[in-house]
This record gives sequence, C-alpha cells and structure tokens, in this order.
Amino acid sequence: MLLLLDWLAALYGMPTDLLVFIGVANMLYASYSFSLAIRRTRTPRALNALIVANGVWALVCVGIAVCWADTATLFGMAHLLVEALFVGSLASLEWKWRGQLLAPGR
Repeated sequence: MLLLLDWLAALYGMPTDLLVFIGVANMLYASYSFSLAIRRTRTPRALNALIVANGVWALVCVGIAVCWADTATLFGMAHLLVEALFVGSLASLEWKWRGQLLAPGR
C-alpha cells in the first residue's frame, strides 16, 4: 500500500494521507503479530493486546468507510470492509483459541 500511494488514492477515491495511516497501521500490526508468532511462549497480556488491537482496527475500518462513503470508490469501500471483516474475524478466532495460542509450541 505504501509503495502504491498515488495509484491507490485514485483507485480508492481517498487521500494519500489516509492511505499512509492505513499502511503504517498494517505494518505495525504485521510486525507485532509476527513477533508473537515466532515466540515459543506468549503472555496473556501480549495476546490480549493483539486481540484488542484487531477488534479496534475492525471498528476503525468501518468508521473510515462510513466517513468516506460519499467519495470512496467501490474498490476503496471493499478494501475497508473486507479488512474490517478479516481482522474482526481474526480477533474472534484469537479469543476463541487463546488457550492454545498461549500454550508453549511443540
């Protein structure tokens, strides 16, 4: 997303500043979730932070979609709503399987 800002801004009907915000948030999420994935053990606090962040980001994506509904293109709206559905589902699955996610790796 960060490499294709101008093209995506035109495709999505959204300003580049907003796409930078989304891209940076995705990079931070990817870094944090990868750091948890490679750990042999995870603390409940670290996992709960990921779950809450995913839930909040899902709401942020829906909020952005609502705010930009008048100007965003179909592609822009689809991106935001699919991302909201995806990370909201991740949060739900992470909560459901938190016991196994906290268990030491085998």
